[in-house]
Amino acid sequence: MLRVGGLAAYRQESAQLHVSVLFRGKKKRTSLSDEEKNVKWNEVLEFKLKGNPLDAKSSLQIHLKGKDKVGKGRLLGSVNVRLANLAGGRSRNISFVKVPLLDKKKQKTKNLLSFEIVYEPPLVNKKETRQGKPDHPEQDDTIHVPRLQEIPLRSQSPSPENASVRGTAKFAQKVSDKPQDFQVRVRIIEGRQLQGANIRPVVKVYVGDTVFRTRIKRGNNPIFDELFFQNFHKPPSEVFNTLIHLQVLNSHSLRADSMIGVFKLDVGSVYDLPDHAVLRKWLLLYEPDDVQSMAKGYLKVSIIVLTAGDEAPIDKRGTNEEDDVESNLLQPTGVLSRWVTFEVKIYRAEDISHMSKGLMSNLKHVFGGDRDKEGVDSFLEVSFAGRKIATKVVENQINPEWNQVIYLKSRFPSLCESIRFTVCERKSAVKSHPLGTTHLSISKISMTGSEDDETPGFLPTFGPCFLNLYGSPREGLDGSDKYDELNLGKSEGVAYRGRILIELATRMDETSGKTIDDLLLEDFSIVQRYLHRRRYSLCVVFSSATQMQEVKEPVQFEVSVGNYGNKFDKSCKLHASTTQYSHAMFDGNYYYYLPWCDTKPVAALTSHWENIEHRLDRLNILLKIVDKLRANLEEIRTTLPSEGSRLTGMWVKMLDRVVKDCNRSLPPLKRLPQVTALDQQLYDQQVFLLKKIRKSAEKLRDRNINVKEKLPEVEEWLERLSVLAEEPQNSLPDVILWMLAGEKRVAYARIKAHSVLFSRDSEKSCGKFCGKLQTVFLKQPLDKSQNQRTVAQLRVRIWMGLSTDEEEFEKYIDGKILVAAERYENQARVMGHWGTSGLLQHPAFSDASGKIRLSRKDFYPLQGWQWDGKWTIDPERCLLFDADAGHNEFTDEVYENETHLAGGEWSPALEEWTDKKGMRHLPMEEIECPVGWEWKEDWMPDLYRAVDEHGWEYGKAVPPETMPGHWNPVEKAYHTNRRRRWKRERMRKPDRSRQMKREEIDQDGWEYAPLFGWTFHVKQNKGDIYRRRRWRRRLTPKEQMGPAAIFRLEGSLCRESSEVDLEDLEEQERSVGRQELYGMTAPFISCMLDSPNAFQFRGYVYQARGLLPTDISSSADPYIQVSLLHQSKRTDIIRGTLNPIWDQTLIFEEVEIYGNLREVVECPPFVTLEVFDSNRASKHEYLGAALCFPSVRLDSTAQYVSALQWHPVFRGERFSGELLVSFELLMKQRDGDQNLPPRPPMRDSESYMVPLGVRPQLQLSTIEVLAWGLRNIKSYNMMKVTSPSLVVECNGETIQTAPIKNYKKNPNFPNPIYFLTVFLPVDSIYSPPIVLKVLDYRPFGYKPVVGQTTVKSLSEFMCDPFAGSLETEDVAMMSNKSFHVETPNIESTAAEDAQKSEQEATEGLLEDDTIDWWCKFYASSGEYDDYTDYLLQGYDTIKIYPCPLEDVPQFKGLQDFCHTFKLYRGKVYGDIEDPMVVGEFKGSFRIYPLPEDPAKPVPRPQFCQLPSSEPQICLVRVYIVRALSLQPKDRSGTCDPYIKISLGKETIDDREHYIANNLNPVFGKMFQLYATVPLNKDLKVSVYDYDLVTQDDKIGDTVIDLENRYLSRFGARCGLPRTYCISGSTQWRDQLTPIELLKNLSTMKNYALPVIRNNGQKITIGEKEFSLDDFEPRKLPYSFPGPPEERLALHILRLQNLVPEHVETRTLFNSTQPGIEQGKLQMWIDIFPKKLGLPGPPFNITPRGPVRYVLRCIIWNTSDVVLQETNIMGERMSDIYIKGWMVGLEEQKQNTDVHYRSLDGEGNFNWRFIFQFEYLTVERVLVINKKNYIWSLDETEMKMPPKLILQLWDNDKVSFDDYLGYLEINLNAFRCPTKWADNCTLEKFFKQEDSSSDSLQKMISLFKQKSIKGWWPCVTYEEGKPYLTGKLELTLELLTEREAEERPAGKGRDEPNMNPRLEPPNRPDTSFLWFRSPLKAMRHIVWRKYKWWLICTLLLVIPVIFLVALLHAIPNALANFLLQSTRYHRKKK
Repeated sequence: MLRVGGLAAYRQESAQLHVSVLFRGKKKRTSLSDEEKNVKWNEVLEFKLKGNPLDAKSSLQIHLKGKDKVGKGRLLGSVNVRLANLAGGRSRNISFVKVPLLDKKKQKTKNLLSFEIVYEPPLVNKKETRQGKPDHPEQDDTIHVPRLQEIPLRSQSPSPENASVRGTAKFAQKVSDKPQDFQVRVRIIEGRQLQGANIRPVVKVYVGDTVFRTRIKRGNNPIFDELFFQNFHKPPSEVFNTLIHLQVLNSHSLRADSMIGVFKLDVGSVYDLPDHAVLRKWLLLYEPDDVQSMAKGYLKVSIIVLTAGDEAPIDKRGTNEEDDVESNLLQPTGVLSRWVTFEVKIYRAEDISHMSKGLMSNLKHVFGGDRDKEGVDSFLEVSFAGRKIATKVVENQINPEWNQVIYLKSRFPSLCESIRFTVCERKSAVKSHPLGTTHLSISKISMTGSEDDETPGFLPTFGPCFLNLYGSPREGLDGSDKYDELNLGKSEGVAYRGRILIELATRMDETSGKTIDDLLLEDFSIVQRYLHRRRYSLCVVFSSATQMQEVKEPVQFEVSVGNYGNKFDKSCKLHASTTQYSHAMFDGNYYYYLPWCDTKPVAALTSHWENIEHRLDRLNILLKIVDKLRANLEEIRTTLPSEGSRLTGMWVKMLDRVVKDCNRSLPPLKRLPQVTALDQQLYDQQVFLLKKIRKSAEKLRDRNINVKEKLPEVEEWLERLSVLAEEPQNSLPDVILWMLAGEKRVAYARIKAHSVLFSRDSEKSCGKFCGKLQTVFLKQPLDKSQNQRTVAQLRVRIWMGLSTDEEEFEKYIDGKILVAAERYENQARVMGHWGTSGLLQHPAFSDASGKIRLSRKDFYPLQGWQWDGKWTIDPERCLLFDADAGHNEFTDEVYENETHLAGGEWSPALEEWTDKKGMRHLPMEEIECPVGWEWKEDWMPDLYRAVDEHGWEYGKAVPPETMPGHWNPVEKAYHTNRRRRWKRERMRKPDRSRQMKREEIDQDGWEYAPLFGWTFHVKQNKGDIYRRRRWRRRLTPKEQMGPAAIFRLEGSLCRESSEVDLEDLEEQERSVGRQELYGMTAPFISCMLDSPNAFQFRGYVYQARGLLPTDISSSADPYIQVSLLHQSKRTDIIRGTLNPIWDQTLIFEEVEIYGNLREVVECPPFVTLEVFDSNRASKHEYLGAALCFPSVRLDSTAQYVSALQWHPVFRGERFSGELLVSFELLMKQRDGDQNLPPRPPMRDSESYMVPLGVRPQLQLSTIEVLAWGLRNIKSYNMMKVTSPSLVVECNGETIQTAPIKNYKKNPNFPNPIYFLTVFLPVDSIYSPPIVLKVLDYRPFGYKPVVGQTTVKSLSEFMCDPFAGSLETEDVAMMSNKSFHVETPNIESTAAEDAQKSEQEATEGLLEDDTIDWWCKFYASSGEYDDYTDYLLQGYDTIKIYPCPLEDVPQFKGLQDFCHTFKLYRGKVYGDIEDPMVVGEFKGSFRIYPLPEDPAKPVPRPQFCQLPSSEPQICLVRVYIVRALSLQPKDRSGTCDPYIKISLGKETIDDREHYIANNLNPVFGKMFQLYATVPLNKDLKVSVYDYDLVTQDDKIGDTVIDLENRYLSRFGARCGLPRTYCISGSTQWRDQLTPIELLKNLSTMKNYALPVIRNNGQKITIGEKEFSLDDFEPRKLPYSFPGPPEERLALHILRLQNLVPEHVETRTLFNSTQPGIEQGKLQMWIDIFPKKLGLPGPPFNITPRGPVRYVLRCIIWNTSDVVLQETNIMGERMSDIYIKGWMVGLEEQKQNTDVHYRSLDGEGNFNWRFIFQFEYLTVERVLVINKKNYIWSLDETEMKMPPKLILQLWDNDKVSFDDYLGYLEINLNAFRCPTKWADNCTLEKFFKQEDSSSDSLQKMISLFKQKSIKGWWPCVTYEEGKPYLTGKLELTLELLTEREAEERPAGKGRDEPNMNPRLEPPNRPDTSFLWFRSPLKAMRHIVWRKYKWWLICTLLLVIPVIFLVALLHAIPNALANFLLQSTRYHRKKK
C-alpha cells in the first residue's frame, strides 16, 4: 500500500484548489477546497500495489490545480517524486515540507506544497511463491529445522575472518562459498568539471588485477560512453572484496602530474544495492594523496554486478534529474562524504608460530638449520581500498611488538567495506608466507545515524582490542601451499593462529604526510590497562560420537581455545584437553560410533584472556531477543493465511514478549578500564533501539489491527536488532573441536565462545548453549567436494566461564567425575611364553600407542591432587571389540600360499597361511567360530576374483620382499608364488547381545592382537603375538572437591622424572620430533552417568519428490539411511523413480539417551536422513541429506499424531529434493513396551507401513490430461525417435497414450484427451508429483524411455469442475452471456495522461506524413522529451515490455492453452546443475475430486474447443529493433554485431550488414520467413560478432516458442494497435479485421455474439453496450481511419487483456557463461497462418538517417578577459584569441586571429566559425563516423551530444600559450545569453549556493530557436567552483545543409563574406605585435606612457649639453685667443 497524506498548499493568491496524484497510471484527487491562499486537506490518497513492490525506478507525480471560470482545472504546478529511497528499504515514509512546484517549462513557481508518503511493502503469498517456483520448496511447509549447511557449529554464522567480507545485514540471502560465475560491467559515461586547463582526459578502470582504458578525449566535460566487462569464476567472498578503482588521468601531462582524481569502491558494495547496480550515478573524484584538496571533478558511471540467474537492469537515460550532480551523487542518503584518516595503531601480537611443513622442516632440523630459532620473523600487512601497508619485521619472536601506527586516508562514508590484517612470516628478502588473516568491518564499527528517528551516529572506532587470527593447522601439512587459502582468509580458518592488538580511530582534521610511523611512548602506558587477563575455565563433556565414516585407526578428540589445549603446542601448560583413544564400532547398518556407554570422556582446560563480559553479556541478551522474535515471526507467517482469533492471539503474545524483552535493561557499562569508545557507542545504540521498539510494540497491541499490514514493521525490528546483535570487539577466541585419527587431524568444528559462556549477571546473559547439550557436526578442513558430508556427529555439553564462577559449573554436570592416570603393560609371545623379550622397540610399560615408555616411577600426582588407591587393572571396554562388532553377518578369510623353484612343483610356502597383507594367520582348520556366532557355510575358495578356475593367483617376489607386489590370474614361467583366498561366512545368533559382558572379559585384563597397532580383542587366538592390559590409578583433589576440581589439572604426570631419564628422552625426541611425545602424560577425565532413559524411535517415511537423477535413464533407485545417535536403518529400495513412495515405518526398539527428560524434550538429538542411489555393481551414490527433530512423547498413551512435513534435501549447497517424513521418540517404561501405542500394520514380514493417523487423507480424484504433442525429441542410442508414446504416472496409477504414428510429419498425439482416476491427498501440500515418461516404439518390442520429467506442484492445475475454470482464471472471462468489464476508458500510460490533460502544444500540429514507426517507439519509451506534440495530438503509442512477452504476468507465460514441460535424460555429474534436456512435452492437466456419491453426475470434461492438431504453415515476421549492452568480443572493448535467425532448417544470415564497433546497435530490420508449426516452432535469434579473419563469435542468442504464441488465447500472434487505420504508417496488418476477431473471441469464451448498431457507432454484446464516443472523444489525428464499427470493435478487444502492439526486451545468453546475461535485444514477432489469407503490409522500421546541419558561430567581442601577462612596462595585458570546436569533431578545430595587447580585457574579432555535423533528431545526438585507429578497417559510429566548446587563450610567441577559460554550449539545452555584457554574471548561468534558481537564465534549444545573439561567460574551475575569466559576445546560427547552400558564408572573414558580412574589427591602435611594428611600439608603449618624462628630460638635457659644450670649448677658445693675441703681438712687434 502506498499512501499520500498531509497535503497542504501555500499560494500568494486565493483560489479553489485540489491536488491530483498520478501513480502507475492511476489518478486520484482530493476534494475541491474553499477559495483560500493556504489550504490543508485532511485526506489520504491510497494506491494498492497488488503484490508489486516499489523498485528503484518508481515515481509518482503530484499536481496542484485551480478551478477556472469555465470549470476546467488549471495546472498551477507539479512535482515528480522518485521513490528509490522507499524501494531500497532505507525508510518507510518520506516527508516533504514546502516543496516548490514546477510549471510546464520545468521552472520553479511560487506555489509550495507539503505532503507525506508512506510505503508498506506487499507481503509475498507463500502458496503463490510455492506454486510459481515448484523447483524450490519453501521453508514454511517444513518443521523449522536448519539445513545441514546451517547447523550451529557446522556452518556457523560467518567466522571472524569471513564475517566482514559481507557480514552486514545488507545481503538478503546467504551466498555460497563455492566458486561461481560473476560478471562486473563498468560503463564510463561522461565527466564533468574535471580540474585542469586544456586537458585530454582518459579513464583507467581497475577491476581486480585487470586494467581497462577509455579513449582519450578533450576538454573538462568529456563524453566517453564506453563499456567494460570483467568475468570471474571465484567464490563470492573473494569477488565481493575485489576493488573497482577508477582513475581519471590527463594524457597530455607528464606522468607525475597526470592524475586528476580517483574513486574506489568494492564489488560487494555494488552487489548490496537494489538490482545489484549503480545506474548513471555521479562519482566525486578526489586526489588520494591530498586530503585538503577539494573535488577534482565528477564522473558519471554505471556499474552492474551479475551472477548466474540475475537479470541486468536496462541502463538507459532517465529524467533530467540525473544531470544534477548533487542530487544524483553516489553516496549514502543524507550523508556528506568527506576526507578522513583512519589511524590504525598496531601494538603487538601473541602466539605467532611457525608452519611445520613436513619433509623440508625435518631436514632443516636434522642438519641443524634454525635449531635455536623458536620465534618467527613476522610483520603485519594492512590492506584497505586497494592499498597495502606493512609494518616492520620483528625477528625471532613469538609475541612480536611492532608499536607502529598506520594512516589510511579515505573518503567517509566509504564504499569499501573491510580492512584486512594478515600476519606474514618473512622467508627471505623477497618471499613471505601468510600465517593468519582477520578482517575489520567498517560498517560494524561505525553508524551513519538517521534524522528520522534521531538515531545518533559515530565515526569508525575500535579498541584497543585483540583480533583473533585463524588459518590452517600448524602441524600435519604436506610441503605444498594448498592451505594458504585458509591463511589468507578466503575460506573459514580451521585453527587458531594468533592474535593482534590494534586500535582504530578516525581523524577528520588532523593530516599527516606519512603512511606509517612509530607510536608515542604515552600510547604504551595507555594500552596496558587493556592487557589485564582473567582465568577462564572450559569443560566439554562428550555424550556421543556417532555417524562416523569407517576409521581404521583409533580416534581421539581434542578441545582447544587459542593455543590452550593444543596437544602439539609447547607454549602452554599441559591440560586434560583430549579424550582417550577409542576404536570405532560398526552400528550394524552403515556408520561407526564410539561405544562410550555410561562412561563419557571429559576434556577440561584453563586459559587466560581479557574480561569482556560487559560486551558478551549484552550480545547474548540481544541474540536471545532476536531468536525469539524470529521464531514468533515464522509462526505468524505460517498461520497468516488463516485469519482468526488464533492469529490475533499469537500477534498479541509476540508483542507482549517483545515489550517484556525490551523492558529488561541491558547490563550497564561498569567503570572498567577495558571499556572502549566503541563499547559506549554500541551500548547507546542498543539501548536507544530497544526503547524505540518497545514503544512501537505497545502501539501495535491493538487486537483490531491488520496483522498483514503491520508485519513489515516487525520485520524491520528484526533486521535492525540483527545488525546490532554483533560484537566486533570479541577478543575471546573460538572453541575448536578436533577429531584425530591416530596422530592426524581429520575433522573440526568451531564454536563461538560467547555461545557457551556463563555469566553471573542473569540467565539471559549466558550463552545460548552454555551447559546444554548441543549437536556438533564435524567437517573436513577445506572440503571442496560436491557432497560436503559430515565426518562425524557429536553430542557435547560445553561450559565456559571465569574461574571465579567455577562453583556454578556443578549445576550443569550430571554424573560423577573420575580422574585417572593410565599406562599399558605390553608383552610378546616368544616360543609359546609371554614376556617382554620379544617387544623389540616397544617398551614394557607405555602409553596407548605403545611408543612412549611410561614406567611406574615416572608418575607423580599433580599439584593439589593425590593418589586414590594403587594401580589397578581396568580394561577399556571400547577397545575390546573385534572387527565383527556390530555386524549381523561377517566373512572370515584366510590366504593359502605356495611357492616353487624353477622347474619344481608347487609346495606350501614358509608362511602357508597369511592374511591379505601377507602376515601370519591361523590355518583355516584352526579358526573357531566365536561365541554368539554360527557358521553359515563351509570354507570355500573365492572364485569371483581375477583368479584361475581353482582360485589361484600368481606373482613373483622381488628380494628382499618375500611376497609379490602384484598378482596375475594366469601362471607364467617366471612366477614364484601363488595364493588363493578361502572364505567362510558366519552370522550372529539372534539371542546374543552385541556388547561384551563383564564376566567374559579376561580377569587379568589382557587384550590380544597379532601385531602391535592392530585392533585388540579379548579372546586369545593362536595367531596372537602381542598382548597388553591397561593399568589405571585414580586421582582425587586434596582440598577443592566437586566437579570444578578438574580445572586444576595442569601439567604432566611425569614432570618429576629423573633428570637423566628426561635428558635421554629429549635426545630420543630430537630424532623423531617432540610432537610425538608431548601430551601423552596428561590425566584422563571421565563422567560416570546414571542409567539412561529408554525410548522407542519411530520414523515415518512416506515419500520423496524431485530427487536428483543418477542413472542414464534419468531415474534413480533411492533409499533413505535414517540415523539417530548410534543406530541407523535404511528403507527399502524403490527402483527406477525420482519420486518414490516408501510408506514405511522404521522402528528403533531401544534408544538410550542420557540426561534429564526436560533437556531431552527441549533439545532432542537430530535425525539425519541421507538419500542414496542403490547400484548393484558399484558404490551407492550419495544424493543428499536432511535434518529433522523428532517429537518426544513422555506419555506414550496420549492421543497425539506426528504430522508429516516436507523437509528439503541438500547435496552440499545444492537443493536436491524433498522428503515427506516425521519422527517421534516414545518413552518406554520399566515394564517394557506395554505402555507404547500399537505398532503400525505390517506391509510384509519385515517392514511396517505408515499408520493411518499419520499418512495423508486421500480422496478419489480425476486427472484430466491434455496430451497435445512432443517436441524436439533427441535421438536415443544413435537412432531417431519415430513413434513415441506418453506414460503418465501419479500415486501408483498409470495411463499411456496411443503412439504417434509418424513423429517427423506430425508430432501431435492423435487423441489428446485422457483421464486418470487416482487417490490424491485432500490437503494439496501432500500431493504426489506427476511423472511423465516418453517411450519410443521400436522393432522387436523394444520400448526405451527416451525422456521423462516430473510435475512437482499440482496446485496450479486444480480446479472446480462445476465452475468450468481454474481457480486462478480471470473473473472477467467466466461469464457465458456478456462481457464483465468496467466502464471503458482510454488506456494510456501515466506520462501520457499527465501530458494530455495538463500540457499544451508548444509547436504547430504534426503532419501525418512526418509520423513514422520510430516516432511511436521513442514517444512510448520515454527516453526523449521531444514528443510532447506527438502525444498531445493523440497519435498511437505502443507497449514496451522490459522483459520477454511470455514473462509478462497477465499473459501467464503464454501457456494458457497448454504448458511446456522439459524432458530430461541422463544423470547429474558434479557441478552440472541439470541432466540433459532431450525434448519437450506440450500439454496440461485439470485435477478435480470426484463426488463421493455414485449417484451424482460426473463432472464434464474441462478441455473443450480444441484447435486443429494438424501442422499449420505460417508466415513469420521478425522485427529486430535494437540491442542493448552487448558484451564486447574484441580487444578494443567493442564488437561488430549482426543478426542471424534460424527456424528449423531455414537460416537468415545478415552478416553483410554488420554494425561496426557498437555495443548498443540499432538494427531496424524486418526478416520474413515461413514456418510449419509445430514442426518448426523454435525461432532462434542470435547476435554474432563479425571477424574478418577468424571465425565469428557468438555474443548470445534467445529462443522463442512460436507454437505457444500461435495457440495462446491472448492473441499473441499479432498485437493489437490502438487505432484501426486502412493506410499510412499505422495500417492494420492482421489477417482478420477487429469485427472478426471479436466474433471469434465471443465464440471461444461462450459470450453472446456482437451486434452492430447506429452505423457502427455502437456495439452490443449480450447486455453490455459500447459506444465509440466513449473511446474517441475527439477526432483522430490520422488521415485514413477505418470504419467506425471496426474501430469500436478494436477498442472492445483492447479491454479483454489481449496482447497489444508491443516491443519485447529479450535477454541474450551464451552457453560459455550459462545464466549470465550477454546483452538485451528489443524485438517483436508477428505470426500469420496461411489459412487465414494474406496479412497487411509490414512496418518499415528502417532507422532514420542523420540530418546534416551547419553551425555558424560569429565571435564579435570579448570583455573582462583575465589579463594574464605583464609587459616590460609593468602593464597587465593579454594577447587574446579563441579556439572552437564541436565535441567529437576536434579535427574541425578553428582559431580566431589574435587581438594583441588587450589592456582592459576587451577583444574585437568579427570572426566566423563554421562547423558541419550530422545530427539525429530523434536521439538528439551528433553522429560521428571515423576510424579509431589507423589500422582499423571500419569506421566507428559515435554519438555525442551537440556541444560547442570555445576556449579563451593568451598568445605567447616564445613559450606555450596560456589557457584562460572555456565556454561549453549544449545546442539542445543552454542558458539564454544576456543582452549586455554587464548583466553576464555567474549567478545567471550557474547555480550558486547563496542564490536561488529564479535568477538563472531560461533554458533554450538552438534547434528550435535557430539563431541567437548575446553574451556568455567563460569560466575555469578551481577546487570545484567556477570562476569568471571572460565574456564572449556570440551569434549562433543553425542551418540545414540546403539553407547553408542558399545563404553561403565563409570562415573567418574569407569570401564569400556574407550573411552577414563581417568587417575587419575596429581594434584600438594599441593592438599590434611589437616586433612587427617597432615605430608603433615606440609610440604606443614608450611615448604614450613616458612622453612628459621625455619632454622634461629633453628640456633638461639640451641646456646641460650646451653648458657642457660651452665649458668644454672655453679653455680651447681662451687658449686660441691667447695664442692668437700672442702671435698678433709678435707679428706686430
